[in-house]
Amino acid sequence: MTNSVHPHGHRTPLPPVQAPAAGVPTPRAHPAPQAATAPPTPADGTAKGASKPAKQRDAFFDNAKYLAIVLVAMAHSWEPLTDHSRVAEALYMTVYTFHMPAFIVISGYFSRSFDMRPDRLKRLVTGVAVPYVIFEVAYTFFKRWADDDPTQPISLLDPWYLTWFLVALFVWRLTVPLWKLVRWPLPLALAVATLAVISPDIGDDLDLQRVLQFLPFFVLGLCMKPEHFQLVRRREVRILSVPIFACALLLAYWAAPRMSSVWFYRRDSAQELGFPWWIGVMMTLALFGCSVILTACFFAWVPRRKMWFTVLGAGTLYGYLLHGFLAKGSRFWGWFDDYAWLHKPAGEIFVTVVAATVVTLLCTPPVQRMFRFAMEPKMEWAFKRDAAQLARERAKSS
Repeated sequence: MTNSVHPHGHRTPLPPVQAPAAGVPTPRAHPAPQAATAPPTPADGTAKGASKPAKQRDAFFDNAKYLAIVLVAMAHSWEPLTDHSRVAEALYMTVYTFHMPAFIVISGYFSRSFDMRPDRLKRLVTGVAVPYVIFEVAYTFFKRWADDDPTQPISLLDPWYLTWFLVALFVWRLTVPLWKLVRWPLPLALAVATLAVISPDIGDDLDLQRVLQFLPFFVLGLCMKPEHFQLVRRREVRILSVPIFACALLLAYWAAPRMSSVWFYRRDSAQELGFPWWIGVMMTLALFGCSVILTACFFAWVPRRKMWFTVLGAGTLYGYLLHGFLAKGSRFWGWFDDYAWLHKPAGEIFVTVVAATVVTLLCTPPVQRMFRFAMEPKMEWAFKRDAAQLARERAKSS
C-alpha cells in the first residue's frame, strides 16, 4: 500500500480553499487585472456625489477557483481507490501537486491589499475565524455520529480534516504586512517552509506544519501582478502545458509504487515520515518547483471569459467545507468496501463524476444563501462602530 499515511485525521488527507480560499474566501468584488476596471473619476464623466459603479468580478479567477475545487473533490474521491489502482494513485499524486497550491496562490493574490484596517480585520474574523469554529465543531459531531466515535474531542487547536485551510488563511493574512516589508519575501518563505519540514517538534497545534510548508505559495500570490497571470495565459504556454502535464502523469505513474503520497499533504516533518532531514529539504524544494510549474499549466487552461460555472466561483469555500461531510461519510459508512465495483475502471469514473457533481451543487447560489449564516455572518453586534459607520447611519436616518 503506497498511501500508508492517510490524509484525513489526526497526524495520519489532505485538505477547499480564501478561498479561500484556494473554495477560497475572496473579496466580494475582484478587481480585474486591466486598468480599465478602476473606479471612474469625475474626469470619466461621473458626476460629483453620484454613486460609482461596482467593480466587476474577474471571470478568470472565478473560473480558476471553481475548477480547482472540482479537482479537490475528485482527488478526495480517488483517495480510497489508490491502494488498488496505480492509475488512480498517479492521478491523485498529480492533482495533489497543484490543486491546493493554485487555491493558495489565488488567496495570496487577493490578500495583497490586506492591512490592519478595522473593516478588513472584521471580515477576517467573520469570513475565516468564525467559519473555522463552526465547522470544526460540526465536523467533530459528525465524526462522533457517523464514525460511532463518541470520544472524538472538540479541539480548536487541532484542526480536523478540511478546516486546516481556514487556520492557515487566518495566519497568512495576518502576516501580509510583514511580507510587504521584507526585501526577498519568497526566498524567506521558502526558508521558513524548509525549516518546518526538518522540525519534528512543531506538533499538531493549529496544524502549523501545513501552515508553514504551504506558506511559500501564499507569498508567491502576494508577489504576483496582473501581468504574471497574463503571461501564463498566452497561447504558447497553453500548448507547452500539454506535454508537461503528460510527463507529470507518467512520472507519477512511475513513482506511485515507490513514493508515499503523504509528502503532498505537507503535514509532517521528514523525521516523522522516517526520512533523514536532508531528504525533507530536497523534497520541499522539489515539490515547490513541480507545484509552481503545474499550477502555471493549470492557470494556462482556465477560461478567461464568462462560462456557465463562473458564478460558482464565488461559492467555492461552501463547496470545499460542505463536501467534506460526504467525503468522510463515504469512508465511515464503508461504501468503498461494500461495493467492490467502485474499484473497477467504470466505478472509478462513476466516483469521479459524482464528486464533481456534488461539489458543483454545493457551490450554487441557493446553497450559499442557505449556509451564509455560518460562512459569512454579519455579526454587527460583536464589533464597535467606528466613526465612519456612525456617520453613515446618521446620514441614512436624516
